[in-house]
Amino acid sequence: MAWQVWALASAVFTAMTAVLARAGSAGADTDAAAFLRSMVIVAALGALCLATGQWQGLRALSGRNLGYLSLSGLATAGSWACYFRALKVGGAAQVATLNKLSIVLVAVFGATLLGERLSGVNWLGVGLVVVGAYLLTWRG
Repeated sequence: MAWQVWALASAVFTAMTAVLARAGSAGADTDAAAFLRSMVIVAALGALCLATGQWQGLRALSGRNLGYLSLSGLATAGSWACYFRALKVGGAAQVATLNKLSIVLVAVFGATLLGERLSGVNWLGVGLVVVGAYLLTWRG
């Protein structure tokens, strides 16, 4: 399948996570809720690796892979800890909207740290995401 199909499927699952996490963490400790969610993810992805025969791919990871993936995991943990705290007091639509400002940060980090080149139209899109996030969270 094309990457666009996988990316859109990811967007659907991401949207579902915001609503389900908000409902599931109501009245719960945010760190405990994020921990349970993480354990479900580990089990589901482990089962997927076993089912698809990709478990042996772990042996092929280099030290560099392990380092960056470990840092990515720590960043994910930080993201989820903050996300669940925000969901405890904010609406799912508003929290998810501000969370998606990560799109803007990925563009900036990709350009500055990874040397990725974005065109003028791409940067216009980044700006429109900022405007859209503002409009979606504005209480007018």
